[in-house]
Amino acid sequence: MKESWRWFGPDDPVPLAHARQAGASEIVTALHHIPNGEVWPADEIARRQAEVAAAGLTWSVVESLPVSEAIKTRSGDWRRDLDAYCRSLHHLGAAGIRVVCYNFMPVIDWTRTDLAWPLPDGALALRFDATAFAAFDLFILKRDGAEAEWGVERCRQARTALCGMDEAARERLTRTIIAGLPGAEESYTLDQFREALARYRGIDAAALRQNLGEFIAAAAAAAAAAGVRLCIHPDDPPRPLLGLPRVLCTAADARWLLAEADTPANGLTFCAGSYGVRADNDLPAMVREFADRIHFVHLRSTRREADPESFHEAAHLDGDVDMVPVIRELVFEERRRAAAGRIDAALPMRPDHGHQLLDDLGRRTNPGYPAIGRLRGLAELRGVIRAVETLC
Repeated sequence: MKESWRWFGPDDPVPLAHARQAGASEIVTALHHIPNGEVWPADEIARRQAEVAAAGLTWSVVESLPVSEAIKTRSGDWRRDLDAYCRSLHHLGAAGIRVVCYNFMPVIDWTRTDLAWPLPDGALALRFDATAFAAFDLFILKRDGAEAEWGVERCRQARTALCGMDEAARERLTRTIIAGLPGAEESYTLDQFREALARYRGIDAAALRQNLGEFIAAAAAAAAAAGVRLCIHPDDPPRPLLGLPRVLCTAADARWLLAEADTPANGLTFCAGSYGVRADNDLPAMVREFADRIHFVHLRSTRREADPESFHEAAHLDGDVDMVPVIRELVFEERRRAAAGRIDAALPMRPDHGHQLLDDLGRRTNPGYPAIGRLRGLAELRGVIRAVETLC
């Protein structure tokens, strides 16, 4: 596998030199400074490529080329945004960048309630606490209809949790949910967040799925013409939130999407951590089924808690994801591709959402993206991959 490292651009506190020292050869990045819905200019792509190449690395995967809210809702200037998206794919393909990750999560991207949850060993992890999230939804956001969705018992738990928070804790919870985590597409104030949610009134799961299907039909055609492979990231967490539908959570969802545009240009980002939050997802079986359409891999593990809707980021080889059989299936797929002469035989893989530990404690880091925690994860994953390649 190609060992890659996510880098958020020149302002990332982890420099490219450290990514190379960690053993990565490929960089996963994006032009985060360009607003959603705008074309990624060829000169901006070339400038970022040059930055990465100067550090002895290769920009091989885009994560993410954002899909605008207008496209997701099929409203406003969505046709202009879709044209800009397709033009960006053309520019990326012309630059030799062949893998583009995206997601179709409405309003908010990946979501957590705690960015520094202490583990027994003193390291800090990301966490999603369903009760804390309900407290935000019910009593801070005060969303219409939230009580009926959460149910009596969860509402009781949420009220108790809210009473245990001081003003600083409530503000921190709000900021964590709506201000945008690393790589997230949007950042909101509370009033802006309410307005963004209102745009989805009348858009249920069926309507959002239809919008995704129509998007991928156009985008995959443009990607194929550009020599690019699109790969959708699953919803994170993989369940509806805030009354918003989510439509890429399970094997059935992935099966549907791949059938909507039956072309290698329409593929998957296989995020073991996101899919692994759900006990009904059989990850090795999913890799076997979708192997030839997996274009990018996130190898991380999550741990479901006693409350089945809550979870935290586990160490890469722990948690609920049995990483060894997942990696074994990916290695088998790489061998099948190599035997078939495919130019994409080696799958780009990256560690994800490392723990904050050692010297990274107390240092400025992007939540989920400290240097040492990801270094540990990449080293552990590298060992499993080498063992599987040798023994299987």
